[in-house]
Amino acid sequence: MTDHSPGPRRAPGELLRRLRLRHATDPVTHVERVPARAGEPVGWPGWAPAELRAAFARRGVTAPWRHQAEAAELAYAGQHVVVATGTASGKSLAYQLPALSTLLADPRATVLYLAPTKALAADQLRAVAGLELDGVRPATYDGDTPRAEREWIRRHSRFVLTNPDMLHHGILPGHAHWSGFLRRLAYVVVDECHTYRGVFGSHVAHVLRRLRRQCARFGRLPGQALAGSRSNPTFLLASATSGDPATAAGRLTGLPVTAVTEDTSPRGGVTFALWEPPLLPPTGPSPDDDLVQIRRSALRETADLLADSVAEGVRTLAFVRSRRGAEVVAANARRALDEAVPGLGDRVAAYRAGYLREERRELERALLHGDLLGLASTNALELGVDLVGLDAVLICGWPGTRASLWQQAGRAGRSGDEALAVLVARDDPLDTYLVHHPEALFGRPVEATVLDPANPYVLAPQLACAAHESPLTPADLDLFGEGAKEAVDSLVEAGALRQRPTGWYWRHRERPEVDLRGEGGAPVCVVEESTGRLLGTVDGGSAHFLLHTGAVYLHQGVSYVVDSLDLADGCALVHAEEPDWSTHARDVTSLSVVSVRSYVDAGPVGLFLGEVDVTSQVVSYQRRRIATGEVIDTRPLDLPARELRTVAVWFTLSPESLTAAGVEAADVPGALHAAEHAAIGLLPLMATCDRWDIGGLSTALHPDTEAPTVFVYDGHPGGAGFAERAYGTAAAWLRATRDAIAECGCETGCPSCVQSPKCGNGNNPLAKAEAVKVLDVVLANLAMAGYAGGVPSPDADLEPEAGPGGALPRQGDRVARPTPAP
Repeated sequence: MTDHSPGPRRAPGELLRRLRLRHATDPVTHVERVPARAGEPVGWPGWAPAELRAAFARRGVTAPWRHQAEAAELAYAGQHVVVATGTASGKSLAYQLPALSTLLADPRATVLYLAPTKALAADQLRAVAGLELDGVRPATYDGDTPRAEREWIRRHSRFVLTNPDMLHHGILPGHAHWSGFLRRLAYVVVDECHTYRGVFGSHVAHVLRRLRRQCARFGRLPGQALAGSRSNPTFLLASATSGDPATAAGRLTGLPVTAVTEDTSPRGGVTFALWEPPLLPPTGPSPDDDLVQIRRSALRETADLLADSVAEGVRTLAFVRSRRGAEVVAANARRALDEAVPGLGDRVAAYRAGYLREERRELERALLHGDLLGLASTNALELGVDLVGLDAVLICGWPGTRASLWQQAGRAGRSGDEALAVLVARDDPLDTYLVHHPEALFGRPVEATVLDPANPYVLAPQLACAAHESPLTPADLDLFGEGAKEAVDSLVEAGALRQRPTGWYWRHRERPEVDLRGEGGAPVCVVEESTGRLLGTVDGGSAHFLLHTGAVYLHQGVSYVVDSLDLADGCALVHAEEPDWSTHARDVTSLSVVSVRSYVDAGPVGLFLGEVDVTSQVVSYQRRRIATGEVIDTRPLDLPARELRTVAVWFTLSPESLTAAGVEAADVPGALHAAEHAAIGLLPLMATCDRWDIGGLSTALHPDTEAPTVFVYDGHPGGAGFAERAYGTAAAWLRATRDAIAECGCETGCPSCVQSPKCGNGNNPLAKAEAVKVLDVVLANLAMAGYAGGVPSPDADLEPEAGPGGALPRQGDRVARPTPAP
């Protein structure tokens, strides 16, 4: 009989020591010790019913921490409140305490809970239902809820758990069926509200305003006690630690919000290691070519660390940035474990969005109950799903923000035990910079969560949705804020609204189609052609890159090849195949300047912020050997172009300044291209964004600027805030970019400095040394012009949505050509 059990469980610190010893050279560049902290309990509020206190006691909660009680007191008194404390600090109790107390005291009151993911809502349902409180009747209402149950939930549930998408698509359009629930709504809980940023957050801000509008429209029943006596629901928000949470929550809800930020919960110590994969032996296409030295893939390194951790008996969660990456890490870890102990690989799995509901729930159950020891996940498990008992977290690549970094690291040690967190650097400029500059990570405040509800590409569609629900009035325009009147006028001019003395009316029979998450269209279903089995879904914005004809698609470790992609029907047909090659889509981009919002005149250098039109088209894909990365061939594709009006930051240089700096005319395209790649790679350090959400273009002579130019643009309609923040912090951003290139030890450029894995031109041309000279010219002239640039401008406070998304693919970086090559 084969023994499938792992070895003896290792303490996280001991595990790190053993992992480091397995390498010839130490891959750890820095170890940060976050000390343990004692908790500060207080007594229960006097208004908390004995029944509820007893229910919490049965769950092991004998008293709240001080920050929980403070937030609960504010909310119960009718103040809108956001509790922004660390992972595992008990934010759930902070909103459950006033919400459930009100439900128990007032049999008519209702509560609406919003989570950004279905997994989090399901976890909260388990927590609330587990309290076994009479009359609360909690229930989830989302796309997975059977239709037979929906009517019962509308009529009888008093604690409805849903997500912004269902609120937008289901509840608000059907508000007449929800009138009783909305009329009695006492609290709206917005969990993990720091995830609502950029375009997604801007949409959600207006969904919440639409919710407030319908609640006010239905009014409240007379005689309601406690919180139910107020004319509008109280908003209770929970957030990871973030900068200025009160302002962000106020912008999200449109209401004044009080922040509770001091974390008084106990916390186990965390050992946080920065891990740089080792260099591989140098390779070159031919003896005459320069040798290129790259680092071992972060995916392979993370897979080995996951396998080693599981073999040591350490329950580990590995966060991977992409769906494909999560599949690869899980598959490689399983393979390594099975080679060591046959059958042990069954204790590792992948988890990501796009899985069917039954698969997700089973994986969550298996991890919670210990059937799984290792899980490779996208950020779908970053949020507050209660993963009790995890010992270690592996973070494969910089997750985009310090808030996400600590949120992911906080998944381990949730029972107060010591925990290990490891950030595994990708061969990428930003990752390389961070593992060698730990001061940029530790001891610094996390970013502010910011959004822009005034974005006209968000505001106008949301006003159309509001008008479809009930006619807009002048008072409503104040609710929707700045730019609402102009947006309504544009909708009238376009024929979408009709103005009457009583307001503005939606003119069409069908509802407006609005994509909250800005993912470029409805999800595309992935179907196995031979069986008709639905494997999963891919968001519309990524389908051109992930599901084009010939693409390799991974699902639960099984490889499939796409036979056809039908964008009109939203379906990709695939067949199972295990090729020895991977696929990489390539696209071409053109850009034109529409307007300039602001600029800095620095003599031979100009720095600009403005609107641009971007046209992007996936035109081909490469097949590369998995083992060596060798390009097998490039195959053409016939996919439609996609257009985007967005916001960009760009800088120009005079040819004379480049010549004076020693940049030859022949090297200008490569110098600008290399600077563009590195600037895109380092922008997330300043703009708290994700590289996949931004694009770039560089050219030795752009027709609109008539000068050598580097553009970096937001990948969302109307912009999401990257460019504003980049413009406001240009000196600091470009200084970090310059230093990252100059400090890299390679000779001619590598993925750690100027090469980009997403380059639409195959990283050609690139001129590393000349890129440093270009940035020196820009920085010197900005300094002489008196541009401080290290402090954001007053209106440069917009954040982009983290993670892949947007109307254009966030593939980043290309060199402009007069005629794009196919």
